[in-house]
Amino acid sequence: MRSGMARLVPHPRATLAVAAAAIALAATPAAAYIGPGAGFAVMSSFLVILVTLLVVVASVLAWPFRALWRLVTRSGPPPASIRRFVVIGFDGQDPGLTDQYLREGLLPNFAKLAAQGTYRRLQTTYPALSPVAWSSFSTGTHPARHNIFDFLDRDRRTYLPMLSGTRIGAVEKFLRLGRYLIPRQRPELTNLRRSKPFWTILGERRIWSTILRVPMTFPPDKVYGAELSAMCVPDLLGTQGTFLLFTTRPPAAAFKEGGQRVAITVTGDRIDTVVTGPENGFVVDHPPLTCPLAVTLDRTAMRATVVVGGERVTLAPGELSGWLALPFPAAPGVTVRGIARMQVLEMGEHVSIYMSPINLDPESPAMPISHPGYFSNYLAKRHGPFATLGLAEDTWALNEGVTDDATFLRQAHDIDDERRTMCLSALEKLRSGALVCVFDATDRIQHMFWRYIDPTHPAHRKDVPVEHRDAIKALYKKNDALVGEVMQSLSPNDVLMVISDHGFSAFRRGVNLNAWLLHEGYLALKDGTTGSAEWLRDVDWTKTRAYCLGLSGMYLNLRGREQQGIVAPGDEARGLKAEIARKLKGLQDDAKREVGVREAFDTTALYDGPYSENAPDLVIGYNAGYRTSWDCATGMVSGPVFEDNTKAWSGDHCIDPRLVPGVVFCNRKIGDSRDLSIVDIAPTALRLFGLQPPAHMDGRPWAVAS
Repeated sequence: MRSGMARLVPHPRATLAVAAAAIALAATPAAAYIGPGAGFAVMSSFLVILVTLLVVVASVLAWPFRALWRLVTRSGPPPASIRRFVVIGFDGQDPGLTDQYLREGLLPNFAKLAAQGTYRRLQTTYPALSPVAWSSFSTGTHPARHNIFDFLDRDRRTYLPMLSGTRIGAVEKFLRLGRYLIPRQRPELTNLRRSKPFWTILGERRIWSTILRVPMTFPPDKVYGAELSAMCVPDLLGTQGTFLLFTTRPPAAAFKEGGQRVAITVTGDRIDTVVTGPENGFVVDHPPLTCPLAVTLDRTAMRATVVVGGERVTLAPGELSGWLALPFPAAPGVTVRGIARMQVLEMGEHVSIYMSPINLDPESPAMPISHPGYFSNYLAKRHGPFATLGLAEDTWALNEGVTDDATFLRQAHDIDDERRTMCLSALEKLRSGALVCVFDATDRIQHMFWRYIDPTHPAHRKDVPVEHRDAIKALYKKNDALVGEVMQSLSPNDVLMVISDHGFSAFRRGVNLNAWLLHEGYLALKDGTTGSAEWLRDVDWTKTRAYCLGLSGMYLNLRGREQQGIVAPGDEARGLKAEIARKLKGLQDDAKREVGVREAFDTTALYDGPYSENAPDLVIGYNAGYRTSWDCATGMVSGPVFEDNTKAWSGDHCIDPRLVPGVVFCNRKIGDSRDLSIVDIAPTALRLFGLQPPAHMDGRPWAVAS
C-alpha cells in the first residue's frame, strides 16, 4: 500500500552529496531509502562504469588469494537433496479467486502443479502487509526478529512517519572548491530489515542464488549470487513515486497523492520547459537539477513530438511512450540519469502531458540497486531498460484521475513482462542453487480493478471495456502461462514453489481510528486546531494516550519511549491496551450495519524477539470490506470514523490476516498436516539444500517429498 508515502521527501541537503561520498568509497556498496530527514545517493554513469571496471580488475587479481582462503577456511556446499530451488512469487494472489478460476478451467498449469504436488493455503503475517510478509518469507522469522512491522514507522521524538525499510543519514560536512562541494563524511546507508535471508545463509556455503525483485532487499544484500532490489528503491526525486503533470490548465488544488503539477505555456505550436530533478548536492546552495523538455504540436495530425534528453518520440494522444532517458548534468564529469515514460493526455484548448515517476536508470543507477553493482547494468544491456522503482506501477496517477485504466494496465503489464524476461533468462542460466522472483502485477491490478468484480463497491461501474472488467482474471491466466513455462524447464531434482504473501479483499469503507480515538477521549487536539493537518500535526501529545500511524498499527503514547509520552509503562499501559482492544473488538459501522473492526491484536501475544520494542502496541484486524481510511493513513484526525472509499484503489489486504491467507503450490507433495505458513519457507529451503536452519528462525521446515 502506498497511500501518503510519496510525500516523504528527501532532506534538502542530502541528495547528490551522498553520491560524492559514495564515489570516495569506490567499491563500497552504498544505497539508501528516502524518508523525512533523509536523502539518497547519486552517482554519474561515467564514475559507475569506472568504479565497476576497477572492481572487476581487482577481483581478477585477487581471485587466486580468495580461492585459497576459501579452501582453507570454508567447507563446500553440503550434500543436498535437490539441484535447484525455484520460487515464483505472485504478490497478492488470492486463494478464493484461484479456486474459482481453477474450477472454471482457466488455470491448467496451476491445476497440473496441484495434481503433481501440493496446493494449500499459506498463512500470512500479522499484519498482512507485503514488506512484513516478504521479510518473514526471506528470513524465516516473525516481525519481532526481522524488524519490519509496516510500510511506515514513527520518529519517537517528532511523531512524524519514517519509512520502515531503509535509512540514510544526511551529509552535513563538505570541502568547498569554488562553487562545488565534496562531502567529507560517509553517509549512513542501512537496510533496516534484520535477520539473514535464507539466500545469504546458502551463500555462506557457496550455494548460488539469483534474487529478482523480492521486497525489502534495498540496499541489496551481499549475497553469493546476484540480486536486484525491489520495494524501498526510490525514484530520482527521492520519493516512492512522484508523477509529473505538465499542463496549461489553471492552477488547481495539489494532488493528494504522489503527483506534481508543472505549469506550461504553448507558444505557437511549441512548448519549452524543463523536467526538475533532485537538488544538486555538488553545488553551493543546492539548486535543483534540470533536463530540457521540448514539445512540438501538430494539431492537424493530432501528434506531438517530444524531445527530451537527446531522444525524440512522436505520440498521439493517449499513446504511452517507451522508456526515455533523462540526463541531469550535475558537475564536470557527473551526470545523474533517470528514465521515464510519457503520454500526451490532451492537445485541444488545453495541453496536458503525463510523465511517469523518474526511475533510476538501471544502466547507470544513481545508487546501487543490485548486487553485484553491475548486475542491473548487465540486465539492462541484455534485456533493455526496465522499471527500478520499488513500487513501479503508477497507482497514484490513476487514483488522481490523471491517467486512465488502459494506461495503468499497459504500465503494469509492461513491467510484468520485463520481470518475466529476466526470470526465465535467469532460470535458463541457473545450473544449481536458488532462484526467487517476485511479480507485483497481481497485487497492483487487484488494488485498482477490484471495483469491477465487486458490484457492491462504491466505485463499481458496468460501462467499462471487457478488458478492464476482466483485468484480474486475465492476469491470473497470464500468470498460469508463466508457471507452465517454468515447469517445462524443471528437472526431476528441482523443487518449484509458487507462492503469494497474502490474499485480497474488497476495500469499500475506510476507518479513521484516529478520529475514533478522538471521539473516545484517548487522543486530544491542540487548541484552535481541527485535526485536518497531516501526520498528526494537530495532536496535543500532552493529553494524548494513543494514536494510529501506518496501515495497521496503533501505538500508546508511552512515557520513556515517545518524546512526550504520558502513559506509564507496566500496569497502566497494559490496562489501557486491553481497554482499547476490548472497545475495538467488533466495532460497528452503524451506517452499513456491519462490523468494521473484527479484533485488535496485542503484539506481545503475537510474537517475541529482539525488536519487539519497535512493534506497534496493537495490530488492527479490520473486517473484509474495510481498511484504514485515506485520511487516517496520512495522519489526519478530522472527519468521520467510517466513510465510503470511492477511489480506483478498491481492493486491499490490510485487514485481519486470518481473512487473507496466501497460496502455495509445489511440484512435490508436502506431508505436513499442520497449517503452512510463509515463515516456514526459509527453513524449508535450507533443509532442502542439506543445511540445518538456525535456531532463531520461527518457521519449521516442511516435509517435502523427495
